[in-house]
Amino acid sequence: MKDRSIAIILCFLMGFFGIHKFYLGKITHGIIYLIFGVTGIPAILAFFDFFGLCFMSEQEFDARFNHSYHNVINPISSRQIAVQPKSIKDSTAALYDLKKLYEDEIITAEEYEMKRRKVLEDI
Repeated sequence: MKDRSIAIILCFLMGFFGIHKFYLGKITHGIIYLIFGVTGIPAILAFFDFFGLCFMSEQEFDARFNHSYHNVINPISSRQIAVQPKSIKDSTAALYDLKKLYEDEIITAEEYEMKRRKVLEDI
C-alpha cells in the first residue's frame, strides 16, 4: 500500500529526480524525469505533481495508486467491460480492466464508478 503523505514528501524533496514517480509505480515516468532532469522540466512538473497530490483525496489516491491487478486491457472494446462475469476470477479481471481504462483516461470517473458497481453487483 502506498501512502499519500510519503508520496507528497518524496515529490517535494526529490521530485526533480522523479523519485515520487518510482514510489507510485510509474516507472516509465520516473525514468523520463531522470533523463530530462538536466533540462529543469521535471522540476516544473514535480511542482504541479506536488500540488496535485496535496489536493487529491485519499479515496482518489487509493483508486489511482493502490491496486494489485495485472496490466491487461479488455480486447473486446476499450470502452466496454465484459458483460455478466461468470466467476470471481472473471469479476476480478473485469474490475482490473475497468481500472486500467480509468487510469489511462479512456473512461471518466463517473463511467468507472457506474461500471464498477455493476460488476460488483453481478458477483
